[in-house]
Amino acid sequence: MAPELEPKVMQAVEALDYRVSVGDVAANAGLRIPVAEQGLLALASEVGGHLQVADSGDIAYTFPKNFRSVLFQKYWQLRLKQWLGQAWKILFYLIRMSFGVVLILSIGILAIALIIAAVAAMSAASSKDGDNDSSVDLSGVFHFLGTILESIFRLMFYADWIGGGYSGGYTTRGRSRSQRSLQKARPQSELNFLEAIFSFLFGDGDPNADLDDRRWQSIAQVIRSNQGAIAAEQVLPFLDESKTDPDDAILPVLTRFQGQPQVSPAGELVYQFPELQVTAGEDIRAQAQPALQEHPWRFSKATSGQLWGAGLLGAVNAGLAIFVGLMLPDLINSGMGFLVFVGQIYPLLLVYGLGFLLIPLVRWQVGQWRDRRIRQRNQHRQSLAQQLHSPDNALRAKLAYAQQFANRQQLSSDNAAYTTETDLVEQELDQQAKLDAEWERRLQSGF
Repeated sequence: MAPELEPKVMQAVEALDYRVSVGDVAANAGLRIPVAEQGLLALASEVGGHLQVADSGDIAYTFPKNFRSVLFQKYWQLRLKQWLGQAWKILFYLIRMSFGVVLILSIGILAIALIIAAVAAMSAASSKDGDNDSSVDLSGVFHFLGTILESIFRLMFYADWIGGGYSGGYTTRGRSRSQRSLQKARPQSELNFLEAIFSFLFGDGDPNADLDDRRWQSIAQVIRSNQGAIAAEQVLPFLDESKTDPDDAILPVLTRFQGQPQVSPAGELVYQFPELQVTAGEDIRAQAQPALQEHPWRFSKATSGQLWGAGLLGAVNAGLAIFVGLMLPDLINSGMGFLVFVGQIYPLLLVYGLGFLLIPLVRWQVGQWRDRRIRQRNQHRQSLAQQLHSPDNALRAKLAYAQQFANRQQLSSDNAAYTTETDLVEQELDQQAKLDAEWERRLQSGF
């Protein structure tokens, strides 16, 4: 049975060049220290990773660069999971495209129903007038249907191009220089028109879905940039706590990263994080962000042209649905198979037509409310960050005291006291050879 490995641990190992400490992984992925440690042990046991132990007892983990291939070869469940993930991406893409296809089909069905009803009415009128040739020329009807379909496809093309366009299917060959320059100047759309219809309806997901991950990664980065010792005020710009006391607000940070409070002579608290002071990498002092920023809500990734095109098709579809509804009794009583079918599915067509316009409207209103809340939270965090740039005397004293506990411990391969990569006897011989060489050097230099 496939093991339950933490995906974030594997991603962190790859990002950190396959040699890591527990603190490296916890900081990179924003994981709890125990979760990072258990994840590294489980991964090392499954893929043949090695442990390098320093004299201090700290451990560095090394992994083969092909550890994912090793896992896939050992467990068919992981291969199946990967295949299902790829299949879901394809299926979800088809689902997104289907909303645009359904919209076009809905317009076509409603238009055909109206045309057939009109033709039937004209035929009935001709019969009542005593016209012997009661047949109606349908060439104009089919020409009208063709015109509708052509208009829809033209709208799809121009909606892409006017708003910046989906560049994948169109070329600039044959256009004038000014047209090509205008096309280059326009922002390119991330979506084709059928995808834009889904985006118009439901948007493109929560822009802050990874907010919690970014929060803890940023907090860990702040701690590491200060070499593992901070005051509580330094992480407030990354929290959403409403507590006025910073020492209360930092409690979740202490729990996640196993921080230890230290009391200054003045009775102030600072916090040390021993696990985040140990690294198997080159440098832990990365540039930290001043405050956590939530991304503003975005109605859609579609261009303005694509949105106008989707809205126009939705309005046409809703108008046709309402008009067909007014004629519904006549359609059902006509006895014609297609018109009876339209009468039966009409509730679905009407709900789809009205929902196509109402859902984006409601979503826009909700998005505006969310955006105001996001701006308020961002401004609050930014104000807390500004206070750190001009600290008062009390905060300045806390920051200075915290630096007494700042420390950085590098776990290099050269200073490992023990490693699982080689036999223990061989390591003892190597260690003795190093000691003999050191004594020889001291003897030659006269101590």
